Amino acid sequence: MQLLQTTDKDFSARFKTLVSDRREATVDVSGTVREILADVKVRGDAAVKDYTSRFDHYNPESLHLSASLIAEKAAQCPADVKAALELAAQRIAAFHQKQLPQDIGYTDTVGVKLGLNWVALSQVGIYVPGGRASYPSSLLMNALPAKIAGVERIVMTVPMPGGELNPVVLAAAQIAGVTEIYSIGGAQAIAALAYGTESIAPVDKIVGPGNAYVAEAKRQVFGTVGIDSIAGPSEILVVADSQNNPDWIAWDLLSQAEHDPSAQSILITDSETFAQQVIAAVEQILTTLPTKQVAAASWQNHAAVIIVSDLAQSIPLLNQLAPEHVELCVDNPQLLANQIKCAGSLFLGRHTPEAIGDYLGGPNHVLPTARSARFASGLSVYDFLKRITYLECNQQALQTIGEAAVTLAQAEGLPAHAGSVSVRLQ
Repeated sequence: MQLLQTTDKDFSARFKTLVSDRREATVDVSGTVREILADVKVRGDAAVKDYTSRFDHYNPESLHLSASLIAEKAAQCPADVKAALELAAQRIAAFHQKQLPQDIGYTDTVGVKLGLNWVALSQVGIYVPGGRASYPSSLLMNALPAKIAGVERIVMTVPMPGGELNPVVLAAAQIAGVTEIYSIGGAQAIAALAYGTESIAPVDKIVGPGNAYVAEAKRQVFGTVGIDSIAGPSEILVVADSQNNPDWIAWDLLSQAEHDPSAQSILITDSETFAQQVIAAVEQILTTLPTKQVAAASWQNHAAVIIVSDLAQSIPLLNQLAPEHVELCVDNPQLLANQIKCAGSLFLGRHTPEAIGDYLGGPNHVLPTARSARFASGLSVYDFLKRITYLECNQQALQTIGEAAVTLAQAEGLPAHAGSVSVRLQ
């Protein structure tokens, strides 16, 4: 864990190192993934079943999960968990419903009709992890925006390690209205969604988190299909003054550290005393935390505590780090929030832990990582929509603007372009 102070002589150099820290897996899986993709593309279902047997130790007779099996397994979901999923779904759907954009259509001053229509993608694949990181909340975050956007076919793949299915995941699928589900995972699932097999029709876009093999597979099939993003290890940055309870902030930092040994937790504060209190609280919590092995590795190897003279100094530092999650635990968080340009999602005030956003706050928890918040946003309804623009010129409108088009086409050395306009002007 690094402790940095802006008044230190070497602060700029150490902060630059922190910003440039790449925490992605160092093992290169691209070659293995390329072989799996090529094999599934040629052999289809047979290849998918072979890899499922090899990696998940499960030999499915059918890749497709029947409606009766889904219902049977989903019924095993505890009632309180199902109620929580339903509340989460309601809140997520309500927030994303407000994102639906309006079409544009107008006639300009020379009589040209112009417009833009929003059109939903036809079919989308959702990858849902099924191993140690099995998150029904991610299913809701991916499926509900697609539903609200108007996607007609939503396909879900979820691995069954040892032939076991997570009832909570299937309950979440029922709540989200996802009925086409296949019991496969890994790079082979991404290949099946991208290229199609005898059992699985290909999709237009693949979304959802996964391990290094899934991430690499998504990278390699991009272009054949669309993807949401290449997700990296989770991140949280907390800006907090000394008026906070240090235990609260310690738990917030560990809430992301427990995701992955490569996750990163950063605290920025204007109090050295408070910083030391939070560090001590983290160490104390780690002694009994069930996810200690993962969280401790993240905290020890990638965490940082930055002490600033004034919390206003946190903004340029934060914008350089461009973190996935930002908590502003101060009295008037909106003042700082208005200055933030690079962050995945903001959590304002002392009573808004990031974990609320992970489950049922409303905004999406699929967010840009690895500083991609400099140019990317979290998953939304827009990710499942396309924009189609249109033009309509009448004879008079074409006469008015056509000569300029001919001039530009000739300047670019494209005579057929010029001809297609000028022939209508004669």
